[in-house]
Amino acid sequence: MVVKPEWLRVKAPQWQRVGNVKDILRDLALNTVCEEASCPNIGECFNAGTATFLIMGPACTRACPYCDIDFEKKPKPLDPTEPTRLAEAVGRLKLQHVVITSVNRDDLPDGGASQFVHCIEAIRAISPQTTIEVLIPDLCGNWDALETILQAKPEVLNHNTETIPRLYRRVRPQGDYPRSLELLQRTHELAPWIYTKSGIMVGLGETDAEVRQVMQDMRAVNCDILTIGQYLQPSQKHLGVTEFITPEQFDTWREFGESIGFLQVVSSPLTRSSYHAGEVRSLMQRYPRQAPMLG
Repeated sequence: MVVKPEWLRVKAPQWQRVGNVKDILRDLALNTVCEEASCPNIGECFNAGTATFLIMGPACTRACPYCDIDFEKKPKPLDPTEPTRLAEAVGRLKLQHVVITSVNRDDLPDGGASQFVHCIEAIRAISPQTTIEVLIPDLCGNWDALETILQAKPEVLNHNTETIPRLYRRVRPQGDYPRSLELLQRTHELAPWIYTKSGIMVGLGETDAEVRQVMQDMRAVNCDILTIGQYLQPSQKHLGVTEFITPEQFDTWREFGESIGFLQVVSSPLTRSSYHAGEVRSLMQRYPRQAPMLG
């Protein structure tokens, strides 16, 4: 058994603020990936009044062996009130930047693209100044569905590649590495004003050279933002940790990523896809892009 090192210890959160966020989520019957996926940063993010909303869940149609979200072959139908409830939560929490992610809904023809659009539109109606980041699944390669999401003009489109190609069969058996890269590439080609983002987890047996190759692959498809974090085993039934990567190695990857042209690299043991996602607002000021006017 690999012993968890000191640098992975998380400070206890201030539960008064955490409780306030939880109360709003419960009141509006919303799910967060922070809770469903047992994120180690839940205390910090809830204490700061932020959350990554998980739509179309909480059950997923894929059973990835690293993920703590429940698996269900036939999940419930989409709730048409979900976008309105989500927008109300954004308003109540006074969020400047919101991250919307989803479970995989391979049972739906468009993979849930229309629900992402409804959520974006509902938030814009209530809180037009809030910047929106969507963390989407691969949509089973349905590029029409991807274009549907892009037409709603989120500021950031995030899609995680999760791991290196060699480990896909073990870690992400229903995923496809070239398909994930193609999704990022198509996003850049169809909507170059949108900031593209991706993330990987490490500690599953990858080498330094393999991580660097994935980073270069992402830059080759013009990915703007990268997150790298330590994989943590949610339970005994999930994939085990092969290695705990040192903070120094994470710094080395961050420096390499910046040297090859990423606009931002967030790389640390506790980094997750939407950790400190709100910092993208300052990035957008440094590297402004103008979307075409809605017609």
